[in-house]
Order: sequence, then C-alpha cells, then structure tokens
Amino acid sequence: MGEWRPSACILCECNCGVEILVGPSGSFDKIRGDRLHPASRGYTCNKALRLDRYQNGRAERLTRPLRRRPDGTFEEISWESAIGEVAARLGALPGESIFYYGGGGQGNHLGGSYATATMKAFGARYRSSALAQEKTGEFWVSARMLGAPTRSDVEHCEVAVFVGKNPYQSHGFPRARTVLKEIGRDPARSMIVIDPVRTETAELADFHLQVRPGTDVYLLTAMAAVLVQEELVDEDWLAEHADGLSEVRRTLSAVPVSRYCATAGVEEDLVRAASRRIASAASVAVTEDLGVQMNRDSTVVSYLQRLLWLLTGNLGRQGTQYAFSNLAPIARDRGHKVGEGPVSPVAGAKIISGLVPCNVIAEEILTEHPARYRAMLVESANPAHSLADSPAMRSALEALDLLVVIDVAMTETARLADYVLPAPTQFEKWEATFFTFDFPRNIFHLRRPVVDPPDGPLPEPEIHARLVEASGALPPEVVEPLREAAARGRAAFAEAFLNTLGARPELARLAPVLLYRTLGPTLPGGAAAAAVLWSAAHGFVQENPAGVKRAGYGEGLEAGERLFDAIVSSPHGLVTTDDVQEETWRRLKGRRIQLHVPELLAEVAGLADRPEPAGDREWPFVLSAGERRAFTANTIIRDPDWRGRDTGGALRIAVSDAERLGVTAGDRAMLTTRRGSVEVVVEPTDRMRPGHISLPNGFGVDHLDPEAGRVVTGIAPNELTSGQDRDAYAGTPWHKHVPARLVALAEPR
Repeated sequence: MGEWRPSACILCECNCGVEILVGPSGSFDKIRGDRLHPASRGYTCNKALRLDRYQNGRAERLTRPLRRRPDGTFEEISWESAIGEVAARLGALPGESIFYYGGGGQGNHLGGSYATATMKAFGARYRSSALAQEKTGEFWVSARMLGAPTRSDVEHCEVAVFVGKNPYQSHGFPRARTVLKEIGRDPARSMIVIDPVRTETAELADFHLQVRPGTDVYLLTAMAAVLVQEELVDEDWLAEHADGLSEVRRTLSAVPVSRYCATAGVEEDLVRAASRRIASAASVAVTEDLGVQMNRDSTVVSYLQRLLWLLTGNLGRQGTQYAFSNLAPIARDRGHKVGEGPVSPVAGAKIISGLVPCNVIAEEILTEHPARYRAMLVESANPAHSLADSPAMRSALEALDLLVVIDVAMTETARLADYVLPAPTQFEKWEATFFTFDFPRNIFHLRRPVVDPPDGPLPEPEIHARLVEASGALPPEVVEPLREAAARGRAAFAEAFLNTLGARPELARLAPVLLYRTLGPTLPGGAAAAAVLWSAAHGFVQENPAGVKRAGYGEGLEAGERLFDAIVSSPHGLVTTDDVQEETWRRLKGRRIQLHVPELLAEVAGLADRPEPAGDREWPFVLSAGERRAFTANTIIRDPDWRGRDTGGALRIAVSDAERLGVTAGDRAMLTTRRGSVEVVVEPTDRMRPGHISLPNGFGVDHLDPEAGRVVTGIAPNELTSGQDRDAYAGTPWHKHVPARLVALAEPR
C-alpha cells in the first residue's frame, strides 16, 4: 500500500485540500478531498481527481537547463552555465527593457514571490500575468468605489447573483457545487444568473437572464435603473455610508428600461422581478467572472454590478460582500483616474495593480520604439498560447533579444525561448497560493512536497536566488552575518535582519532572496522556500491584529512568529484570521463609498446615444473563445487523457443554427474569425442562444506520442482572437465576444 499525503488541487483559485495516495513509483493511485482542510472540508470536484495526469502524464517534462543553438534546436547545459549566461545577457540590457510575465498559475505563487528580487536586481520595471487578462478592470473599479477589493459571501446569502459566471464549473468560492445545490433547494433563497448560456448554474437558478452576448451593460443598467425608478434603494444605509447617490440617481432615472431589456434580449418582466428580488432580500452576494470580464464594456459592467449591491446596502453583513485579509496581496490598485497613473512605455496603456495589459505586450515588443521590451522572463506561464492573437504573440517572442522560460514542461512558449530553466512540479516542492479570500475565517495552506523531484530541476526560489547573486546585487558580506544570526534563533535573526535593512535600505528590494538564503536553511523539512512568508506573516499581523488574535496567535511580534510557525507546521492548512463583520469597514479605512465614478457613469449615460447593436452579415455569430466545461481547466495538464468527456473540445452551437446550417452532432465545420480559420467538430445544444457559439478553454496544447510524435488536441482559442479587441479602460480582451462565421464542411479536409 502507498501513503496518503495532504496537498491541494491546482486547477482553480479555490485550491481545495486533497489527499493523494502515492504509489511506490510516484503514481497518484487515488485522490480524495481532505476533510482536515479548513476551507474545502473534504469537498472536491471531478477535476481534482485526475491530477495524476499533471504529475505523471504525457507532458514533455523538462529536467535539464536548455540553450537554443543557432539552428533553433536545443542543447543541455549546466546550471552554472545557464545562470551565468542568462544573468550576463540580462545585465547587458537596459533594465526598463526587461519584462516579467507570470509568477505562478492557479496553485504556485510561492516561487513567483521571489521574482520581485530578480526584477529589482536587473532593474526591470514592467510585468504582467494572467490577472491582466481578466481581473484588472474589476480591481480598478473596486479601488475607485471602495478603496479595497471585496468578495461575496455566497454560502450565507439569501440571494446569489452570478454575472457571467458558472460556478458549477469555474468554482470561485469554497464547496461551490454543494453551496449551489443548497441554495437551489431552499425555498427562502434565490439565485439569479446573467449568462447567454443555460449553464449548469443557470439550471439551478430561480431567474436566468439569458442575455444577448455582449449586451450585459444594457441589462445591468436596466436592473440598476429599476432599483432607482421604483424607489427600491436603501436610502438610510446610503446616507450613512456612501457619496454620489444624487448623480447616480439622476443618470439611472433617465434610463429607458424597456428599451434596454429589449436590446439585451431579456423579458422586461423578468428583469424587474429579479431586480425586486435583490431589493427585498436581507442579504445579496454578487459575483462576476470571465463571461463579462473578457467581454465588451467589461469595466463598466464591473461598476454596474457593484451598484446593484451598493444601492441595496449589501456590504459588511453576513451573506453580502466583505473586505478580506490577505497574507500576501496579489492585486491592489490605487484607483488612479483615467489619464493619471503609470502607463506602458510604448502603447501608453493603463497599468492597473502593477500589471501591463496582456493585449498590448506584442505591441510593446514589435516596434522600433527605443523603450520597447527587448527581453522577457516568463515563469509558470505560456503566453504564446494563452494571450490574444497567438500568431502576433509568437512573432513578438521571436523578435526579443532574449527570452528565458522557467517551467515544468516544454510548452509552446518554451520552444521559442533562448534558455529554458526546469522547475519541479507543484507536487515536488513546497508551494502555496495567495488566492486567500475567505471570511470570516481566512485560510492559508503551505503545501509540502508529495513526491521527490527528478534529478535536475531547481525550485523557483533557488533559480531566482542564483540569478540575483549572479547579478552582483546581493553582497556576500551581507548574507553571512544573517546566516549566523539565524543559527542563533529567530529573535536574533529578526534583530539582525531589521538592523541590516535599516543600515542598507536598498537591500529591501532583494528581501525575498535574502530571507531565502539566510532564514530559509533553518526551516524544518527543507521548507526554505517558505522563508518569504516570515516577513509576510509579521506584516499580516500588523494589518489584521484583531482577526489574528481571535484566530489564537496572540498579539505583536510574538503573534507574527506563532503564525509563521503554524504556517510551516500545518500540512492541511490553517486559519489565519477569524474576523467579525466590522473588519470590512476597518479595511475600508473609514472611507465613504463612492457611487459616482465620473468616467463610468458617463458611459452609462451615453448608452442612450449608442447605435442599437445589430447583426453583421459577414460575421453572423459571436464566438465565446474559452468556455469552462466539466473537463477543462488551465493548460498545465497537457495530457489529453485526463478528460472523461468532450475529449476533442467540440464547438457548441444552438440547435436552430445547426439545423439552418445542415449540421448534426459530430459533423465538421469551418470556423472563421478576423484572425484565422480552423476546422471544428459541431455539438448542437439547447443551452446556447441562436447566434452564439463556444469553444472550451484548455485545448490546443500538444504532447509527445510515442508513435504519432507531437500531437495537438482540440483548438487553441487564441489562434482566433485579436489583440485589438480589448476594454477601453483596463485593456482586458474580448475573448467572449469574437465575431465569427461558420460554414458546414461536406467532407473532412
């Protein structure tokens, strides 16, 4: 028999706790939910049960550093050569021309937390990640309206509202499927789903507002207008907590609700009933996701959905929205007004939460501008596949002076690199995620290695430490005294570390690597990668003293040490804060809510002057490029055998459209967008609106087959998307609204 070992799923932001039965050869013989995990409590969906295909599947695993030869092939080199050559080539470039992309996927953030030291060591300023494909508009709106990010207490709400989100497949909160079913069974609770697809979540809903693709801004404006025009806003609550109601009321009072409902393709009576249900509820939790965040008017939609719950007073109570604690904040924005704040050096695109919009990266490279990006360090990411307009992105990566990739497998991006640096899988190293959004009891889970890595790869903290040392930015004479202090105990180390940074404040930018090299070796079980969490734990205690105390760690410096020790010694995860509802208001720092965001309210007012959305004879379909389904996830599972259904990733199409085109299930068709054409297999379904089609996410990556060689399964959605189709404010892509046409093929080509 093997041994059950705790870990976590790495396929979505929830990172549910799992236990893995490891066989003698390192196989994952069984996987089950971890009942001791404080957030998921034994829950898991079907996807986590297939993680053996990530660890032991048919991926082209990297075990040695690779260097590209002049003829385009790769050769193995030593780590000493790889680090030395990469550091020398980075050091020869202007720091501002070095661009960092990635830093961890859904489950691996710990290694990426060391990348900030590498960026500072080489003078890099600009970075991005997948968050800039999805969430930056929402981050900016939250900063403008509230001054802090918020999440929704779906588990305890009376009314749950999902805007462009199918949590039955995408999750987004703990125990999602269980919670959805609980709401669906409870006659006192309601669920409202805004989605053009009749998703699994929509089938459980009391109100499915099956909006016409790309018209969410009209629907949400109509809903907010119903609240104002029918006098359903919470006047007393708003007077106590918010400013800007008069401006919002003036704009929404003039909204033609009937017209906007017709534009959105949803019956007015249904829209009004759903809006009234929100207004009548004791608690409402509203959640948005990629269906609107990767769609037209995404930033305005983020603003409007917040108006729904703010106008009805749904903040700071159980079952509503809350401001959460966060051990290592991954997305904080200052909410600069349009025209203010940092921008990218070539395209002048707004930088939100420190992230350059993904859709301008190719533009920033493919230019003769002197400030263009000339080098990229890509870590645990695959921009050649995952960013809009893959052909343009590949051209951009090939045009760089230097491309360095840190990854587990030979991805599409790695094959374009000058150097490929191999890392262990997420189950072969100490790892963690910083997607920690729970309330009132927030959770953190430092995961231990489940299996030993093969000989060759280095964990990301070690790679970054070696690059920083090779840059010459970290003087050896600083490191040794801190190592000696760490050997004497944590108190001696803390004093020495703070004194060192006080005397040499420029070293603070290298603190992650400095901690890794000094405190790291003293941590038990080889947990050196967790060293960066020591400073995070102390900062967290200062930010959240009451919640930390209620969680049982005490106060002050001792609380920071207790919390850090608990993190390192808790293989199933632990509670970091135990909050009361008032903590939301404290985290807003006494700030009044700003209902009036001038730029966005002007967009709402201007809807009345927009031309009515009309069909396009050349492009009669709207393609959603990247739908989440039962067997899709991010692309780190490159082995297609992990999928139990829909193994080829069929194009879903409305039954009526299929009949008009003369196609049935399994037939092939030619799908064309402005960026390209691909053959697809058709799956007619009654879940889709006429004119709306969808391809799943997670397809279009390849694997090596012993007999067939390199095999690609399914369609890579970003072969069909355009970098120019993006949000006017955040630059996020319109992957869910791609104009397309579809032609039946009588014979396979």
